[in-house]
Amino acid sequence: MDSKSKVRLALEHKSGPMPFDMGAFPTTGIHVSVLEKLREYYGLEKKIITVSEPYQMLGLVEDDLREAAGIDTTDLWSQYTMYGFKNENFREWMTPWGQKVLVAEKFVTTEDDSDIYIYAEGDKNYPPAAKMPRSSYFFDAIIRQKDIDDDNLNVEDNLEEFGDISEADLEYYKKMADRFRGSKYAVGANLGGTAIGDIACVPGPMLKDPKGIRDIQEWYMSTAMRQDYLHEIFDKQVEIAIRNLEKIYQATGDVIDIAYICGNDFGTQNGPFCSIDTFRDLYAPYYKRINGWIHANTHWKTFKHTCGSIMPLIPELIDAGFDIINPVQWTAKDMDPRTLKSQFGRDVTFWGAGVNTQRTLPFGTPEEVRKEVLEICEIFSKDGGFVFNTIHNIVAKTPVENVVAMIEAVKDFNK
Repeated sequence: MDSKSKVRLALEHKSGPMPFDMGAFPTTGIHVSVLEKLREYYGLEKKIITVSEPYQMLGLVEDDLREAAGIDTTDLWSQYTMYGFKNENFREWMTPWGQKVLVAEKFVTTEDDSDIYIYAEGDKNYPPAAKMPRSSYFFDAIIRQKDIDDDNLNVEDNLEEFGDISEADLEYYKKMADRFRGSKYAVGANLGGTAIGDIACVPGPMLKDPKGIRDIQEWYMSTAMRQDYLHEIFDKQVEIAIRNLEKIYQATGDVIDIAYICGNDFGTQNGPFCSIDTFRDLYAPYYKRINGWIHANTHWKTFKHTCGSIMPLIPELIDAGFDIINPVQWTAKDMDPRTLKSQFGRDVTFWGAGVNTQRTLPFGTPEEVRKEVLEICEIFSKDGGFVFNTIHNIVAKTPVENVVAMIEAVKDFNK
């Protein structure tokens, strides 16, 4: 059985070998620093790691590592990064932690004594979009919101990053479809444009001069104070998204297996970020339109990322048409793994959950990692509906021995 078949069985809630994902999506990846060490551990060709996602400094997982680690997925992403430039014409760049990596041509930075700054579209004529403290391993968004005049808010200002797909981009997707057609791996697509209120996108890191509501606190207040304005944004965004999805589907056909829809978090460590009523009124109608179009016109499965304690919202996410929930943060309050599986395991696929990335994976022993991985696999894998991945990305400074212990535990579980 090839990897694609393993993933499809899981998504159909049928028994079979448990699939393993690393790097198919921007919330299932691995930091460049850990990826370099992982490749070295498995004796793979020594090469400079490519930064596939500069916001979180995630590394590109390649086929030789897929084979060595038993990874069942691959990635078909938009050619644009979170900072609005294309992932192309790679060149070397030295990180503040001393690792040489490959970054896109327009990965343009400046530095001062404390921070490294990155620019939307690589254009230094505008203020930087994000910064990386020299002691850090990823970028933080810089809030560039201008003064807000509630009497003159223009919905188009918060739609600047959403537009009709270009012919050049459709040609890109056609080339990617040709590349992945016949792949033995399940193809995960991160196409962009479908993230409803995703807080990572709200500051407009991809825009040179963002307008509208761009401050994170102001945005969250708007979910209570300016719902009519947000409804206008989401309604027009979905219209654009569906037009683009129609064209992307024409360009790619059935090459894509899973479409990443949105990374907006609806949970904190201790409970949901919003009420059920707010979710039903403000978010669900737009998710239903996107998921509904995909299910009516393609065979793609739809993927929703939301961290945190979301137990009361899981039935709402299922009702909104999501096939997959990630990262399944059972370390948050009221997210007991057995309860999740028994209550929702027949209705949604859990993608993640595999190991605690806040404690066990970065700070535990390899033996503790192995024990936790095997226990979680035993709970979630029964009767399908589960794809193994860590609870969110593998972060910097995670011991490679622990990552290997996780990988080898997954292999042993599938024997």
